[in-house]
Amino acid sequence: MQNILDKILSGELQLKGLPADRLDQLCAEIRGFLIEHVSRTGGHLSSNLGTVELTVALHRVFTTPQDAIVFDVGHQCYTHKILTGRAGRFDTLRRAGGLSGFPNREESPHDAFIAGHGNTALSAAVGIARAKKLKGEPGTVVAVIGDGAFTGGMVYEGMNNIDTLDNLVVVLNDNKMSISKNVGSVSRYLTSLRTSPSYHTAKHRTEDILDKTPVVGRYIKEALVYSKSVLRRSIYNSTFFEEMGFQYLGPLDGHDLEDLIAAFSSAKEYDSPLFLHIETVKGKGFTPAERNPAAFHGVGAFDTRNLPDPDEPMNDSFSEAMGSTLADFADTDSRVCAVTAAMKYATGLHHFSKKHRDRFFDVGMAEQHAVTFAAGLAVEGMRPLVALYSTFFQRSYDQFIHDVNLQKADVLFAIDRAGLVPGDGETHQGIYDVAFFSQFEDVPLYAPCNYAELRFWLLRLLSPQCSGPRAIRYPKGAECRELAALGCSGEPFDCVLHSGAEAPVALVSYGLLTREALAAGRALTAEGLPVDVYKVTRLNPLPEKLVLLLCAYSRVYTAEDAIVSGSLGAHLGLALQRRDYAGRYRSRGLPAGHIDHAEVPQLQKMYGLDRDGIIKWIKDDGKRG
Repeated sequence: MQNILDKILSGELQLKGLPADRLDQLCAEIRGFLIEHVSRTGGHLSSNLGTVELTVALHRVFTTPQDAIVFDVGHQCYTHKILTGRAGRFDTLRRAGGLSGFPNREESPHDAFIAGHGNTALSAAVGIARAKKLKGEPGTVVAVIGDGAFTGGMVYEGMNNIDTLDNLVVVLNDNKMSISKNVGSVSRYLTSLRTSPSYHTAKHRTEDILDKTPVVGRYIKEALVYSKSVLRRSIYNSTFFEEMGFQYLGPLDGHDLEDLIAAFSSAKEYDSPLFLHIETVKGKGFTPAERNPAAFHGVGAFDTRNLPDPDEPMNDSFSEAMGSTLADFADTDSRVCAVTAAMKYATGLHHFSKKHRDRFFDVGMAEQHAVTFAAGLAVEGMRPLVALYSTFFQRSYDQFIHDVNLQKADVLFAIDRAGLVPGDGETHQGIYDVAFFSQFEDVPLYAPCNYAELRFWLLRLLSPQCSGPRAIRYPKGAECRELAALGCSGEPFDCVLHSGAEAPVALVSYGLLTREALAAGRALTAEGLPVDVYKVTRLNPLPEKLVLLLCAYSRVYTAEDAIVSGSLGAHLGLALQRRDYAGRYRSRGLPAGHIDHAEVPQLQKMYGLDRDGIIKWIKDDGKRG
């Protein structure tokens, strides 16, 4: 059998000209392509396997970039990338200098909007559609939104502003929950009828005739519209979407290309926004992913012939250490609750949910609600922990300032995936949380470098002696052997390398980057430049004793995998200045902007935060006199 995908990618065959009876073969080839490449590079597999037919149908009917496709979250965009000229680069997916795992406007004009967080697609699509209207430009804007996104408030804020945008199509990719349950053969029949071009022709002709009929025409038209609306609502149970201004179609089989293409083709005939509800199977076409889509949502490289047991727990990670410690502590304090935003397993809170189901709250993809909800729990005497990725905590910073910190609510934040992260890249880098929390001198912030410190400080922060807003941040993945060997002193900072000489240099770091600082300090000391290395665990407020000790050094350097502005380096420099420090102070961190996707060691090297980069930095600075 001929390889259709190769012909389309080479330009020998156009997708729009492919015979309809060959489209299923094309989808099968795309699935094979995805499994082959993602098994080598890692990436988001289940979500992409579930949206192959949807994406093929979109590109069969619409033409990007004139028509814009806006993906919510965006990790289901792989088929879109394949069909827009990037298949040849798939071996570089999520690797340094390679393809992003998300839509990226800098990567291709076919990517309409960058997307790494959820609930954003509808608002962005409404803006793009409105801009096309204002500029008089042709084109349809399609927002592809998963059912999970409907737990976030931005979706409804966007719906409230759709007005009469007849160039807007919203596709609900429903792969888990059912929104409209009153469906069946009549529903499918009416959907088929309403996607037919003849339906729209007859509809418009009837309206024209009634508009021209004197006296009774307007009343007959209004009666028909009302009766049609009542019938449609009773069948589709779609009152909500239609009240918001949409024409509703669905639910459709999201793997039936004929129905999808018919629905998309009819979209241009509507005089109002179209809401298309489709049902898909996450992981479609790859049995292990269909059976356990969560296990194959975001994966590292894997051997398709020797798959790991997806039910085997991953015990070796900071997330798991946090979750199991919290669950055990909650045995002793019935006020402790756990809150997360659609990340029960990823944050390690599945341990808590099993042991304390009534005190576990997964609020869905709604970080802002999670924080204010936790504040509500706290003001009534409960002691909630909110576990969020650092990148997603950004979305709830206002809620932290206004709803938690303003009234000193007793909420503990567990900030997961803090610092540099691999793979997911610029939308997921956890580089802002230190600056966020350090704006408030009375909000303790801890950054453990190993499991022992994580458990010690987590238990301290959970104890009745600690109250009010407080946070603990930790990196993705497992502890490293070198930092695990440091153990836990229970002190807010430690001198982890004492050169034993009249040390002219002090090097300060925290968290995962302590390993690079230690390696650099040892190398410099061996070369004849004595360096004392300090590991800080309590980043905020700064340990006053540390500041006093550093004043004795002629040169002080800080290295951190967070933005420089507002982070440890900035606050330590200010503290030294207030002490009339007369030596030389330098800080190095990350720019507050674009941090691309690559492995963490590659990113550390790129920004001079690896062992060799720190050594060169200190040596070069010393040469300046």
